[in-house]
Amino acid sequence: MSGSENIPPWPEDTTIPHSPAEDVFGVLIGTFLASLGLYVLQQSEAVTGGTAGLALLLTYATPLNFSGLFLLVNLPFFALAIWKKGWTFTLNTVAAVAIVSGYALLHGPMLSLPELNPLYGVPAGNILVGMGLLAVFRHGASLGGFNIVALVAQERLGLRAGYVQMGLDVAVILLALAVVSPLNVLYSALGAVLLNLVLALNHRPERYRA
Repeated sequence: MSGSENIPPWPEDTTIPHSPAEDVFGVLIGTFLASLGLYVLQQSEAVTGGTAGLALLLTYATPLNFSGLFLLVNLPFFALAIWKKGWTFTLNTVAAVAIVSGYALLHGPMLSLPELNPLYGVPAGNILVGMGLLAVFRHGASLGGFNIVALVAQERLGLRAGYVQMGLDVAVILLALAVVSPLNVLYSALGAVLLNLVLALNHRPERYRA
């Protein structure tokens, strides 16, 4: 008897794909968590990476609000999404970005966070953003910008999305020195590392088929 005969058969794939309703609900939950995390970061006078970080930086430097800026800075990346990911993914991403912008208009009037200590706000905000991104990714969308670049790099080059985005985020964090105090930039850098570790440790497509 050969040794291979004693190896149990590989289990059949019993993965159940997400239904359209589950995808919609998952994106709504993920975008809410991400937008809430960004609001916590803004109230902490901190930043994060990606286009969300760029939008936050611009809110500190201009009188414009986050909602409009987040949509604006993502526009160039939608073309990349169409080219590399197709229309379905792109439309889902446009919808997710728009929903985050919509949620962002609600947090201020509904949730007052005066004097939020960045030692609490920065990790809390980044954890919320990270968990929101995981939900959005798992339901066939992204939050645009660097998320699209990171997902393309993972699928085409075999690189982890979290690590790719971490490298891109460094440049955004460094730009924050122009408008945010050095101490808050340090907190922001550590928070961005935390966010991307959440993605790198949990967003493993080989573990899922749905």
